[in-house]
Amino acid sequence: PAGVMPPLPSSSSSSFFDTRLRSSSSNNGVKSEQESTLRIEIEERNTLTEDEEKYGILDGDGTDGADAETGVIAGAKSPAGKASAGKAAAMADGPLKKKIERALKPRAYPLFLAEKAAQIVEGALPKSVDEDGGGISNGEKEKIVVLGVGWGAAAFLKDIDTSKFDVTVISPRNFFLFTPMLAGSAVGTVDYRSITEPVRQINPKANYLEATATSIDPEAGTVSCESVVCEGTSCAIEDFAVPYDKLLVTVGAQTNTFGIPGVREHCCFLKQVEDARRIRTAIVNCFERANLPYLSDDERRATLTFAVIGAGPTGIEFASELRDFVESDGAKYYPDLIRFVKVKVIEASPTVLAPFDESLQEEAIRQLERPTRVKDEAVASKLPPDFKLTELLLNSGVAEVKESSIALTTGEDIPYGIAVWAAGNGPLPITLQVIDALKEREEGAEGGAAETSSEQADAQDAARGRLAVDPWLRALGGEGRILALGDCSCVVTGQLPATAQVASQQGEYLAKLLSGGYDFFPGRDEAEGIVLPPARGRGGDDGGEKSMSVSESIAAFACQSGGDFAAPFQFLNLGILAYTGGGSALAQLQVTPDERGRVKGSGKVGFGLWRSVYLSKQVSWRNRFLVFVDWTKAQLFGRDITRV
Repeated sequence: PAGVMPPLPSSSSSSFFDTRLRSSSSNNGVKSEQESTLRIEIEERNTLTEDEEKYGILDGDGTDGADAETGVIAGAKSPAGKASAGKAAAMADGPLKKKIERALKPRAYPLFLAEKAAQIVEGALPKSVDEDGGGISNGEKEKIVVLGVGWGAAAFLKDIDTSKFDVTVISPRNFFLFTPMLAGSAVGTVDYRSITEPVRQINPKANYLEATATSIDPEAGTVSCESVVCEGTSCAIEDFAVPYDKLLVTVGAQTNTFGIPGVREHCCFLKQVEDARRIRTAIVNCFERANLPYLSDDERRATLTFAVIGAGPTGIEFASELRDFVESDGAKYYPDLIRFVKVKVIEASPTVLAPFDESLQEEAIRQLERPTRVKDEAVASKLPPDFKLTELLLNSGVAEVKESSIALTTGEDIPYGIAVWAAGNGPLPITLQVIDALKEREEGAEGGAAETSSEQADAQDAARGRLAVDPWLRALGGEGRILALGDCSCVVTGQLPATAQVASQQGEYLAKLLSGGYDFFPGRDEAEGIVLPPARGRGGDDGGEKSMSVSESIAAFACQSGGDFAAPFQFLNLGILAYTGGGSALAQLQVTPDERGRVKGSGKVGFGLWRSVYLSKQVSWRNRFLVFVDWTKAQLFGRDITRV
């Protein structure tokens, strides 16, 4: 809970703990403000603001690539991937080499679907639970530290067996956030709390520390953290370290400004609940300011111009939700101002929604440029005959964002009231620090260890500030102790899109391997100095190999590995969705791994699929109920514009 220092695992010694008092106060009235100031200090210190252009990944980048279509991660597309795959193929001679070569090929699609189906059935079966498992370390279980509470972490926490592991989650945010619905929460379609779930609720037996991870020490096996602690009338930032046996890095990514001047100073982002709350308040502020009697029409027009920079899934969904707000609630509360409103979508490329099929991209453009729908005829009569609520500016890059205008690369200068930046992702400082820590091992290592660690540095040409991992999601150079998934990672043998779908499947995959007793560091090939694939663990009184589950047997058969080691991660692309406003959405479902297997839907059909999928993907029945109620309230009573 905020303001209370969470207990450290009992195995942590006092030498891991260090306290720094940054500020204090004897006035209860400023305590809350002081705590907020310290949290902002930590956040700013752990946000990358330099050389962002080096690490830029566009919103939706990679979603339409070959790997996403076929579900392959072992294609060795990039130079780094080819080098890694080449070393993997040379790990051993004879039967083992052939097994690894076969395992790195994509599993046959029918067998892969059968494997997934078996996993679903196995997950539904009752499991034996150790009543004493989980919680604070008892000194007997292997310690797993999870950094982050995003999609990958939530999926991992749901499936990990806490009777076998002491799991500790470290994050400054004590809840999971359903990020695809942030755009809706930014205009009041759904409430923020409806799309969040406390991390302690996801897995009550996992320990949670409300803190920010600032660095890791691979040699010592510790994570250094910062946390704001308030006692009495004073608050302070305290530093402490948490030991781990295995570290799961799933911190996601931050918004990338690509080094464009003024973006970080003047734009709103859409990554966290705080961002959505800030945008929601700013929208109402713009309308209230435009309603002041002394403003000219040109000033009202500038104030009510909403610039959305980036036409990927995030940008298009926010622009569509904002359009819905203006057409329904804006027309009801501000009938005389609607004629001044303009939503401008700015995109540097020649199209929108790059991950989608071309026909669906065209449909998205038609929806964005459709005539304005205002039900109140009195309000509609006040609109000019040529009125267009949404304007799409393609092939228009942003050169600079000023306090009240945006300079485009085309030479045009656009005044605005709010600018929302939804153009790309970049790494967090903690991700770069982990990469540097693994690189530093190369300088002090000898022989095979140095060879292994050098792969992390070599892979950065393709990874671009993300943790390079092998097909089993082990960080290169981490010797099986450091794992990574989601937006902060890059599978060097075939990159995957930065989507919630990928991160969730990776979290489930790692939880199953760890819970199944796989050894993530069974040894190293002496000739090449390469870590061998995760091997099956031992079990039973006789120390023999543990029996395989049905899904493991199918995977072993598909890989032709004989069950000697784990099947590599393989992504099952289920499709992509995007809301386009006015009760319409785009749905591109992937039935088979090639283009012929795409099932496309738009309009009301797409909207039905979009809502049903988003509702079913909520992490709990509580969230499903709250989201359904929010949708119903918005339909019956409109969105709430109250500023509290």
